[in-house]
Amino acid sequence: MKNIKNSWNRLVESLKKNLKRIKKEHLIREYAQNNVLFLVFVITCVINSTMLRLFCIKSTENYLAIAPILADLAIVTVVGGLGYLLKPKNRFGYYLGFSIFFTAICLINSIYYTYYTSFASVSMLSLTQYVGDVGDAVVGQVMQFKDFLYLIGPIALILVNSKLKKKNYYKKVEIKSERKKKTIKTVSVGAVIALIFLFTLTPTDISRLIKQWNREYIVMKYGIYIYQANDVIASIQPKINSLFGYDQAKKNFNDYFTDTEKHQDNEYTNIFEGKNVIVIHGESLQTNLMDLSFNGEEVTPNLNKLASEGMFFSNFYSPVSVGTSSDAELMFNTSLLPTQSGTAFVSYSDRTYNATPGLLKEKGYYTFSMHGNNADFWNRRNMHKSLGYDRFYSKEDYDVTEENTVGLGINDYAFFNQSVDKITKIAEKHDKWYGLLMMLSNHTPFAEVDKYGDFPVDIKETVTNPDGTTEEVSYPYMEGTKLGNYFKSAHYADGAIGELMERLDEEGLLENTVVVIYGDHDAKLPRSDYNRLYNYDKQTDSTLDEDDPNHKEYDSYQYELGRKVPLIIWTKDMKGTKLNKEYTNVMSMYDVEPTLGNMFGYSNEYALGHDIFDIKDENIVVFPNGNWLTNDVYYNSQKGEYLSLNNQAISEEEIEKNNEYATKLLDISNEIIVFDLLKEDQTDENRVIETQQKGT
Repeated sequence: MKNIKNSWNRLVESLKKNLKRIKKEHLIREYAQNNVLFLVFVITCVINSTMLRLFCIKSTENYLAIAPILADLAIVTVVGGLGYLLKPKNRFGYYLGFSIFFTAICLINSIYYTYYTSFASVSMLSLTQYVGDVGDAVVGQVMQFKDFLYLIGPIALILVNSKLKKKNYYKKVEIKSERKKKTIKTVSVGAVIALIFLFTLTPTDISRLIKQWNREYIVMKYGIYIYQANDVIASIQPKINSLFGYDQAKKNFNDYFTDTEKHQDNEYTNIFEGKNVIVIHGESLQTNLMDLSFNGEEVTPNLNKLASEGMFFSNFYSPVSVGTSSDAELMFNTSLLPTQSGTAFVSYSDRTYNATPGLLKEKGYYTFSMHGNNADFWNRRNMHKSLGYDRFYSKEDYDVTEENTVGLGINDYAFFNQSVDKITKIAEKHDKWYGLLMMLSNHTPFAEVDKYGDFPVDIKETVTNPDGTTEEVSYPYMEGTKLGNYFKSAHYADGAIGELMERLDEEGLLENTVVVIYGDHDAKLPRSDYNRLYNYDKQTDSTLDEDDPNHKEYDSYQYELGRKVPLIIWTKDMKGTKLNKEYTNVMSMYDVEPTLGNMFGYSNEYALGHDIFDIKDENIVVFPNGNWLTNDVYYNSQKGEYLSLNNQAISEEEIEKNNEYATKLLDISNEIIVFDLLKEDQTDENRVIETQQKGT
């Protein structure tokens, strides 16, 4: 330790002497003139990475962070320094190529963050085949003016190169030894910057880099370039882990479930045993829709009616990651969380899952899923087989025309109508059945307002003029905003749910059937639109100032908590019974399988969630980024701070305990999927082979 300290002191003294010499001999100006391409490359790459962080991560800690700037600077300095190995005339191509590469990293992550509120992963490249299906969403909603600012790097280099050519800059000759000397000096500077950066890290920072499950935290601490390099390693890691590390993962798995309390019967046990099931996967349906009306008309009247007649879980969250809808399906069916790298549906469709469809098949149910989209989107064609569905009806099974298409495919009205015809035939052949109906119309970018029908999201008022006459006045309010268009789209989708329920009733399919409706994830719309929703000033057609006494605070915490989605369990005869009420304890999508399992009489002994009627107000919702939520507290792991929901403080010991629980839950879930720990035929022979491979 003493030697390190002495070395550090000598390095500091050397830097001081060199700085004095540089100042005295006016070497800075000379250096800048002789290394202009290198400097433009380094400066623009660091500006881009810094802009990305500032645009995406809006926190004081991030705004004041120096460490990620040092990390990015170290990376681009080393990369730029290697350019000196080339002759001057070849350096422009080198710097331009890497400038485009680093610009692409920033641009892609900027667009990705706007849509997913997360940073991009190389493991998702396999999904580029679906970009055509959502291209309008990217162009219409996700691309923003700020995304074009990242082009300053390549543009600046091109302009500087043009100017240097006119000055015959590239005609000067540098011998190989000079180029090598420049390279060593520059790379050494990059190494010193990297060393300074490393001194800023804590053990927690290093742990989170390895785990990779809090991407925002990693970018805030390490910068975008180290994050992206680490992501490449993390993307390759599952393939390596599937060969190595099984024994430790299996031990963690056994220890976890040995210590987990077993489910106990309660008043809801087996209440739906033997009943048919229809699950409605509500695309982008949020709970806050159910609280809104415009001009006296509810946004979701049918959803509201079903909630009032059934079991309504009003504090329900879907902690999806980059897999969005597919992550919601995974959690709903298996009680597992999203994987730390890639998605289970795409990267791990060949694994064994204790999923609801498969478990109900063991009880004699015929299981099917229906979706009006391409069967290969999110790799559902393969994954639905692994989940235990007997039959997957996809786009190719529906009559899709130009007239009945909205957004990504067949509209929900036509989809539900044709699906009921199919379910009627299924019900004729099978005594018990379980079916999933996946909605599609309420999908970003919510742009086809002309197809959503007449649902104004303005404010209409009748005013009396001075002469006693009256007239109707309209204020724009949410008209023309992305959020306003979302309300129109959701109202359209809600109407389709209403027609579905009527048609199911007409066909007699509700007589012995439980209907489960869940929102798969939030709509991922900007917080600024919600600020307009809650703070609209009709007199100025703008939002109220923050210092206005009527201004409603809607910060990042309110935004995060407002992303909850509805969960409704409904039967035709439930209204007025003891089941018919609102359930307010916090609940996660991965809690659904054990909760429904208790009601229908099936069990997944390796569920990571809980039967909500077992755990009640002690439940914890864990999010893929390490954040967690209880009835009393929402904890932000990135900021290391919490929001009290009931004016109650929480001890450091309780925070640490919940942090450990969140980490363990995320790790165990990931290992179950990556190592295929639920597969019944893991043999000693497999483990011997893996041990031998580890030895080689």
